[in-house]
Amino acid sequence: MPAARTNVAVVGYGYWGSKHVRVLSSLPDVSVTVVDGNEDRLAEAAHHYPAARLATSLDAVVEDVDAVVVATPPAAHTLVALVALEAGRPTLVEKPLATSVAEAELLVGTAESRGVPLMVGHTFEYNAAVRALRDIVRSGSLGRVLYIDTQRLSLGRYQRDVNVIWDLAPHDISIVSYLLDEMPSATSVWAQCNVGARHADVAYLRLEFPRSDAHAFVHVSWLNPNKVRRVTVVGERKMVVYDDMSDNERIRVYDIGVDPAEVDDPSSAHAMPVTYRSGDITSPFIPFDEPLRVQDQHFVDCVRSGATPATTGQRGLDVVRVLSATDRARLDGGVVPVADAEVAVAEAAPATVIIGQRAPVLS
Repeated sequence: MPAARTNVAVVGYGYWGSKHVRVLSSLPDVSVTVVDGNEDRLAEAAHHYPAARLATSLDAVVEDVDAVVVATPPAAHTLVALVALEAGRPTLVEKPLATSVAEAELLVGTAESRGVPLMVGHTFEYNAAVRALRDIVRSGSLGRVLYIDTQRLSLGRYQRDVNVIWDLAPHDISIVSYLLDEMPSATSVWAQCNVGARHADVAYLRLEFPRSDAHAFVHVSWLNPNKVRRVTVVGERKMVVYDDMSDNERIRVYDIGVDPAEVDDPSSAHAMPVTYRSGDITSPFIPFDEPLRVQDQHFVDCVRSGATPATTGQRGLDVVRVLSATDRARLDGGVVPVADAEVAVAEAAPATVIIGQRAPVLS
């Protein structure tokens, strides 16, 4: 007997929504419904995916689908996801889960009370190279992790409803906390608006991880000539670099380091007394499988089996708490504890609600 098809509604046919439609349309026994309030985008979706069903409102189709992917701009995530969750539909929400702690808590609470799976799109946790990096960190071969440095830079894409931290840093907060198996307890921030005065477009974050006794430094930018996606983990014994832009060596492990030393030569007393270690550089083979495909297949599997997703709504809420702490850190300066920073996003613009629809879709 042929397997029943799973019908997934993708709300928002923009940059990420179109990618979800492409991936989901390629999965076995999956049908896609594209939901967007913009008729031109629906026409584009129909051209590329003629088998897809089209709709301008999630309300009109939510009872006819098995699951929902929310890929609208962040300011609309909560209103759209609530429609899906209240209808009892498993829901995947793109990062960030919401634009305030209160909204993220509402989504998590609604999912729990309805008994509906809620998943957040932390795509890099489904990246084979990031998983391999996690295995290296947890093997102990690097020694104690001293710090982690991440860079996520490119020219654009400028967002209308969130700043560069809320747009890009969820990936790096997700990756670093995934590697260390710990959420940061506090953050400090430097951020600046270079183009216009609405949103910061370059920022540096410092994250504290008390249990690991490590720090992470996150650099994000919409205003950089090169596309950079790099994570460097510095350990006491070895160091490792994950470069997502590399074609064939996405992970390189460096058997190098620095050790404290005694000063033997009085003439060198002005220098820092250290010795340097230098050894091999190795690059493990990592077969490529598109992380978004792995993530969306996992979501469909959870829809079919009722299993708990690997990146739950609670994990999305944890990241939103850190993002909210960055807002407070920008306002107050200094180091802000994550637990004390449950404030809404001051820069978030209100969602544009299409009259007659409960679930807004930003065009």
